[in-house]
Amino acid sequence: MAVGIVIEAVFVLLTLSGLAYLLIALWGARDFSHTWRDRRKASAGAGFAPDVSILKPVRGADLRMYAGFVSHCQQEYAGEFEIVFGVSDLQDAAVSEITRLREEFSDCAIRLVVCAERLGTSGKVSNLVQMLREAKYEHVLINDSDIFVGPQYLSRVMASFADPKVGMVTAPYIGQAIAGPRGITVWSRLEALGISTDFVPGVLTARKLEGGIRFGLGSTLATTKTALAKIGGLEVLVESLADDYEMGARIAAAGYKVELSDEVVETTVPAYALRAFWEHQMRWARSTRDSRKWGYVGLGTTYAVPWAIGVCIASGFALWSFALLSLVVLARVAVALSVGVGMLHDGQVLRDLWLLPLRDFAGLAVWAWSFAGDTVVWRGVRFRLKDGRLEEV
Repeated sequence: MAVGIVIEAVFVLLTLSGLAYLLIALWGARDFSHTWRDRRKASAGAGFAPDVSILKPVRGADLRMYAGFVSHCQQEYAGEFEIVFGVSDLQDAAVSEITRLREEFSDCAIRLVVCAERLGTSGKVSNLVQMLREAKYEHVLINDSDIFVGPQYLSRVMASFADPKVGMVTAPYIGQAIAGPRGITVWSRLEALGISTDFVPGVLTARKLEGGIRFGLGSTLATTKTALAKIGGLEVLVESLADDYEMGARIAAAGYKVELSDEVVETTVPAYALRAFWEHQMRWARSTRDSRKWGYVGLGTTYAVPWAIGVCIASGFALWSFALLSLVVLARVAVALSVGVGMLHDGQVLRDLWLLPLRDFAGLAVWAWSFAGDTVVWRGVRFRLKDGRLEEV
């Protein structure tokens, strides 16, 4: 009897912790929306648009990659910009897509850099080091090869640099689940749903509790050569898995502000099978665990729905436990709708809202298992992750 009471009390405590987190996430989302509404009003007509080099390291050809490339060429931007692509060798499948892009947008400054050196475990950062040497402008913007952006992307992201204290601007994103031979899989839906209703709310919560953000998101890493020089250049990140997080953390530590833009971009979520989904989630989880050790330990308490269901079971399905579960579900749906739909405008959230409990159970399982080892799989290669550094197994 005593053991049962203790288990019930633990589940109640975890549920209340998760509920508190959901309420803070709603608070953080509201604060973010108000902040950027005020900033847009204050900066209306300012038109700060520094010249910028967009650096895009590529490897292989993804399904929506070319559409993403095109979206970068169609920017309505007052300043000058160039797009610098980087590949490890000219036999890469992406090269033909870049050639096609240069032909279609001949008036856009597009260059291809062959990055022959391998400077560290991370091939992506190794390429970026070599691409940065070729960048024409002081301001640089790095994003992944599959990122799709709107026509005001550069204008809204780069406007933040009107404040000389800003050293980096990063941006929230949604995951666009795409169909494979058998349509859109439940695993790709779960990952896309997690980005909009779990990951981004977590970013907004960190921003609220920490008085700003001190990390970057790989969807957009806009900075300057001066800021990068102060952290030792990109070379210090060539062994890092979470290079986006580390770049922002180091720039913040150097005394600069890191801003979260309100411009939302898209990444592609492939039609995962279970194993690929698990490996991708585990890579994210273990890289976050390695980057934000104590914060990651507390992440397990944020999965309020599974803990509330645990309360129902532990209490013998007492009436009050269902009242608590109802309150938690209401808060969870409120976060999903306010952030996923209201802020990110992700229509997939409404379509897949019924999957939220499964998403939360999957997230809790990934969180728990992430402590069972230190290996990750990245582009088919297995690495050991330790203190932010990668070692090939």
